[in-house]
Amino acid sequence: MKVLYILYTLLIALPIFIVATILTAVIVVIGAFLGDIKYCGYYFPKWWSRLTCFIFLLRVHVEGRAHIDPRQSYIFLANHQGYFDIFLIYGYLGHNFKWMMKEYLRKIPFVGLACARSGHIYVGDSIPSIQQAVAQSQRTLQGGMSMVIFPEGTRTFDGRLGPFKRGAFMLANEIGLPIVPLSINGSYDVFNRHARRVSFGRLSLTIHAPITPDDRKGRPTKAFMQDVHDIINAGIEPKYRIPQAPSAQ
Repeated sequence: MKVLYILYTLLIALPIFIVATILTAVIVVIGAFLGDIKYCGYYFPKWWSRLTCFIFLLRVHVEGRAHIDPRQSYIFLANHQGYFDIFLIYGYLGHNFKWMMKEYLRKIPFVGLACARSGHIYVGDSIPSIQQAVAQSQRTLQGGMSMVIFPEGTRTFDGRLGPFKRGAFMLANEIGLPIVPLSINGSYDVFNRHARRVSFGRLSLTIHAPITPDDRKGRPTKAFMQDVHDIINAGIEPKYRIPQAPSAQ
């Protein structure tokens, strides 16, 4: 079965994925040019992501959607297990959002341009770049439009949750939005940073209850960073769950 799955992914799933990726990127760029950023920039990538999970024969489970209101803007914070985190969140979160992503991702053919045109927010390491990203976020995150950030800043090396960076939490405080922790499972086993191919498996997304600005009021940033870290970690399957969350950086 393993050999058959490898042949299937190389000969059928991968070619379909490449064509679908290019078509989706082109449609998004055209839609953005015509002024339809909010919907074209979300719904076409959503179905592209669902198609990707479908053609790679991945089972998907989501729980906790009742915790979020489609009319409310949020900062979603998720653990970053592997490449399929993108497809899982885009396809199955069920809430319109923008990504905050590293500046170097702008160079990805087709996808980088589509993300820029559809209003996703690139951020570099310089202070001016961070200030620009915060200003863009303040303009964007209104009327139910949300943002997804991986607060670890990179994909995990071993499946376990790493320490968080402060930026996402400072942004949430600056804008005054609820934080929603997301726990991703299965993505590390399906396609992690060390793998050379996709493996058959199951993906799951757990949407936790929001942490409102009132919940965080008066608490040091480091303290509620640790709270979010603990919530996400508790939702990770036991084999990758860390016994005690590390200190935030």
